[in-house]
Amino acid sequence: MPKSKADAQADVKAHPKADTQVILQHWQEVGFDDRLAHLIKDTSRAVVRALQVRLIAHNVSFGHWTFLRILWEKDGMTQRALSEQAGVMEPTTYAAIIAMEKLGYITRRQLAGNKRNNYIFLTPAGSALKEKLVPLAEEVNAISVQGISEADIKSIRKILFAMLENLAADEAALTSSERRMPSTRELGRLVSESPPLKKK
Repeated sequence: MPKSKADAQADVKAHPKADTQVILQHWQEVGFDDRLAHLIKDTSRAVVRALQVRLIAHNVSFGHWTFLRILWEKDGMTQRALSEQAGVMEPTTYAAIIAMEKLGYITRRQLAGNKRNNYIFLTPAGSALKEKLVPLAEEVNAISVQGISEADIKSIRKILFAMLENLAADEAALTSSERRMPSTRELGRLVSESPPLKKK
């Protein structure tokens, strides 16, 4: 039986040194001299934790939320397309698909004329979760910007977008095969074929 929202939040409050408090303490101690990428990653981590606390009351993990959110926008995707949209490797997507299928959130089926690929479709139960879960994400977004002015929020968006543009341009400039970003399938193959590290 899924935990209630209050019970899920109580679980986190029962641990005074929960992950987000540890992250905050780190930044309070080191100030803002640590790398910006670390601050962005830690902030994202804290947002994920805040959302997971709320999602678990509906028996949904953050990993499942990631795939559900994509399917709410475009239902009937292949496993590979879903992996690429989520930015994870196909084995991770496959494990999530199996779990979500058992929970009754999605179903897999082949389309006429294409027997090679399984397409992932939301069930009525999976579609119905959108109305329950999207407000939770909106709540977390609102909490994260409490006390921050609209002007500062616009500045944050502008800065993050500019950083994204810079990184996209950098990736586009890496034309050599050694430096280009591999697909999730290529990445999985490269990792599996890598020789084991020699013991010193």
